[in-house]
Amino acid sequence: MKTTRHEWTLTGLGCVSCARKIETAVRKMEGVASAHLDFVNSRFYVEISDDQDVGGIKERVKTIMSDIEPGASIKDKGEPENDEGRSLKKRIPIYITGLLLFIAAIILPEESLVETMFFIAAWFIFGGQVLLKSFRNILKGRIFDENFLMTIATMGAFILREYAEGASVMLFYQIGEMFQDYAVDSSRRSIKKLLDIKPEFANIITESGSVKVPPANVRPGDRIMVFPGERVPLDGRVLKGHSSVDTSPLTGESLPRDVQEGDEVLSGSINQSGVLTLEVTRSYENSTVSRILELVQTASGKKAVTERFITRFAAKYTPIVVGLAAMLAILPPLFTNTPFSQWAYRALVFLVISCPCALVISIPLGFFGGIGAASRKGILVKGGNYLEALAVVETMVFDKTGTLTTGVFEVTGVTSRPGFAEQELLHYAACAESYSTHPLAQSILNRYGQTPDPARIDSHTEIPGKGVRARVDGKQVLCGNRRLMADYNIDVDEGIAAGTSVYVAVDGVYAGRIDMGDTLKPDAVSALKTLRDMGINDTVLLTGDIRETAHEVAGRLGIGKVHSQLLPQDKVTVLEGIMEEKQEGKPVVFVGDGINDAAVISRADIGIAMGGIGSDAAIEAADIVIMNDELKKLGDAVAIARKTKRIVWQNIALALGVKLLFLTMATGGLATLWEAVFADVGVALIAVLNAMRIIRAGNTRS
Repeated sequence: MKTTRHEWTLTGLGCVSCARKIETAVRKMEGVASAHLDFVNSRFYVEISDDQDVGGIKERVKTIMSDIEPGASIKDKGEPENDEGRSLKKRIPIYITGLLLFIAAIILPEESLVETMFFIAAWFIFGGQVLLKSFRNILKGRIFDENFLMTIATMGAFILREYAEGASVMLFYQIGEMFQDYAVDSSRRSIKKLLDIKPEFANIITESGSVKVPPANVRPGDRIMVFPGERVPLDGRVLKGHSSVDTSPLTGESLPRDVQEGDEVLSGSINQSGVLTLEVTRSYENSTVSRILELVQTASGKKAVTERFITRFAAKYTPIVVGLAAMLAILPPLFTNTPFSQWAYRALVFLVISCPCALVISIPLGFFGGIGAASRKGILVKGGNYLEALAVVETMVFDKTGTLTTGVFEVTGVTSRPGFAEQELLHYAACAESYSTHPLAQSILNRYGQTPDPARIDSHTEIPGKGVRARVDGKQVLCGNRRLMADYNIDVDEGIAAGTSVYVAVDGVYAGRIDMGDTLKPDAVSALKTLRDMGINDTVLLTGDIRETAHEVAGRLGIGKVHSQLLPQDKVTVLEGIMEEKQEGKPVVFVGDGINDAAVISRADIGIAMGGIGSDAAIEAADIVIMNDELKKLGDAVAIARKTKRIVWQNIALALGVKLLFLTMATGGLATLWEAVFADVGVALIAVLNAMRIIRAGNTRS
């Protein structure tokens, strides 16, 4: 059955745990094929069967959201966002009132009725929404969450006549939640700022002049103007003007790129100097900036293994802790001569500290922060799962042409036979190749350094797959590969050289050969060294080139293993063999140019496409796209992945370590309720701030 994907904007949702519950509930709805709630970007993606009433499903989704998180709702994409439901300004007057009542209760005589009433009033002001959520969830069968834990803990304190502690627990809990919300919102804004490359308008050229319109209203073939300081709204070709264009939002490249008439300009880049007139080549939906934003924003749907584990862990953890707390309250008084109230109080402390908020909030923020930090450097990561896997990579497999090399050939040597001077050999070859469009012909002409005189060339014939035949200065010149020489019974007695060789014969006499080599990318040597320094020592080269060429390139780059003369399907077979040899949990990365390596990129554990900017094949096939040709970005990607993983595990260790400590202290009667609240919300706040480090870090290798 066909489905349609709908994107809605979230409002009033500041609770990660609630977001998970909403997503789960919507997935179970009849007519919903899939649902992904992107908490960080405040987006809800839902696939609905075409035979369903979209409006009806949308209203049911709103009801689910309101039940789980009062004030949370959805709006259609493009509607103005107004998140007043969780506004700090609205909560401050209420909290001040509760705080004044709490202070008054402390000042009043102890154990007086007025004191008790003031504590209860303060507790209700701070915890009213918590109580409402808890009882509402209990009626719907959703019992074990943070609202339930806080309700049981504070009501239990009141039953034990610990009114001050019961009220203080709600007070400190809400203050902690307020700061936690602020930290989460701050991190969300920081991540969104990294991805703030969406153009707001386009200056479309009409008969009456330029008019500002939404980029979505512009179609391919339309002409637009981009003024200095403006963001390029759509992909286009320069019709008029010249300027410097800042492509760093797309590629992370700090140096601006000069463009002039005929050059392609990509949406999302920033025009720095001159006025440009562009002919739009792609609609906004298919533009570079739109596709990048969509891929990054939906990346959170591909959760890392750690993130999925913590989600499942939190769902099982809370009911187990509640059970342990009940046992702590009931069993010791039965077997020891101690009062029930003493153990009941310890059980309440046990409940408060057990809330898994720190884990549930900070881990997805950590992974998405890593994805955002990578995008700032021109590295597009399609999911937290790929970022997590990249952190433990030890094996990288490389394509050669277009990945490690530029794909541009240059002459590396000229070997002439007796009777022919080197420049004479180049003269015959350049004249013979002067009408050819083959890249090798251009390389020969570049080395010759002159423009051949057409008057000296009588005829020219291309021989497909072999070379050319021409008459130069009245002599027959053959210029091509060994098969061309064999066709004319010309003996080429030299061994095979590394690289590509073009053989030249004049009037049936072998004159010599011109050796060609594909040039390494400028940063290839340093990039491979960086990877080795990072512990990625198992490197493999897969190429269709001859053995000598492949080994020569591998030797210059320090690549340990080489597989040459491979067809595209052979590369897949070799890669699968490499993957089978690796132990479980050690992914294999394939790095290709994304154009002719789509199959092998897709087959790898992690497929990385080089030079993917503007390449549909790269963006579709790869799990990670390096948005320009810089190989050094591989090291940056690994560094970001490793730092993200470190921060995530720091948060896990911090949260579980502090909770285990306080659970032990609670069992031994060494912790109070308000200390438990401080520990709970404090750990959550520290974990969120720690997750933000990956976003703001200038040096990802620290």
